[in-house]
Amino acid sequence: MISSILFIVILIAGIFLFTRNVKKIIRNIRLGRDLNRNDRPAERWKTMARVALGQSKMMVRPVAAFFHIILYVGFIIINIEVLEIMIDGIAGTHRVFSFMGSFYNFLIGTFEFLAFGVLAACIVFLARRNILKLKRFWMREMTSGPRSDANIILITEIALMTFFLTMNACDFILQERDVEHYIKAGAFPVSSLFAGLFQNFSNNGLEMIERSCWWAHIIGIIAFLNYVPYSKHFHIFLAFPNTYYSNLNAKGQFSNLESVTNEVKLMLDPSAVPPPIDANATPQKFGAKDIFDLTWKQLMDAYSCTECGRCSSVCPANLTGKLLSPRKIMMDTRDRLEEVGKNIDANKEFKDDGKSLLNDYIIPEELWACTTCNACVEACPVNIDPLSIIVDMRRFIVMEQSASPTELNGMFTRMENNGAPWAFSSADRMNWVKTD
Repeated sequence: MISSILFIVILIAGIFLFTRNVKKIIRNIRLGRDLNRNDRPAERWKTMARVALGQSKMMVRPVAAFFHIILYVGFIIINIEVLEIMIDGIAGTHRVFSFMGSFYNFLIGTFEFLAFGVLAACIVFLARRNILKLKRFWMREMTSGPRSDANIILITEIALMTFFLTMNACDFILQERDVEHYIKAGAFPVSSLFAGLFQNFSNNGLEMIERSCWWAHIIGIIAFLNYVPYSKHFHIFLAFPNTYYSNLNAKGQFSNLESVTNEVKLMLDPSAVPPPIDANATPQKFGAKDIFDLTWKQLMDAYSCTECGRCSSVCPANLTGKLLSPRKIMMDTRDRLEEVGKNIDANKEFKDDGKSLLNDYIIPEELWACTTCNACVEACPVNIDPLSIIVDMRRFIVMEQSASPTELNGMFTRMENNGAPWAFSSADRMNWVKTD
């Protein structure tokens, strides 16, 4: 009874903390501007099924894809076992689903194979990051914090799988010894292979190890659940909605500012009636200076980023040594959003802190290095769009601050005077075809 009460208290506390943190993230995302992404639902469902569920964009790099799919499938299926652990913890039972008979044996056997696969995949990923030191994991934005975050997650998963397999190994021996409460149920194709390590332990010793691993496994899962909202691994939950709300327009198709479009329409048609002006409405900026000027989807992108670096590893600007790193754009956006969220938590509303995403986190040199080639968007495994943030911030620099580079200023002047970016009038535009 005491064990069940303790388990219930820990479970409720874990769920409460996780729910509170998720609500803060949802609130932060809603700080962004409104954006309608409810069109073409059939295409959106198909995109989510292909990219998030089917892991289609992971396949570009087969080795990483193979091990990631093991982690992905293991994470989903092994969590079915967590349901049994929760029921056992609350009710004080042991292997409550054992009534399923041979199907239960199949499930436990499958869980063990997946647990071993997850264990192996995490070791491989740790080696890739810390021994092979793949370049994309050691770029300048990957400071000790982000690198530690990835290692913590991988080490935690290794520990959880080790607890699970050790628990089963002891359970297997206790079942073979017909110890009371340990009913014969489940198949143990992996844990039975190293169960011999525990054969010389007494029944009491085995029960202590089995119960300790049981508690460590479930408490580890609850702790992991509450760590995820603070880490890059929140993409576990956001990958599906983020791909569903993907930008379905053709790559390279830019969105026009409605305010600018209306002005152009009025210039072309003097008889057009201007839209009504709402005196109470907050004037909208051209482009984006801070997270409040971005859309909710761009903020969701920031929380969905897993910092894998695929975007930066294919970015031509980054590859030629320029400051731009699309991954850093997303990391900076998330860091600024978290800072704003903490400001709101402390003051009940946002108090101007004298900072902004532009300049304090992302500098113009990074933004102007972008060639708008869309390579980063194409490479992202969960359809994050760093380019949209870059373009919106460049719009602010040009249209609000009039601080565009000298090369662009010259082009703008020629377009205004000549109707073209070249330094000659429209009347002389076809001179090049004339012959002497």
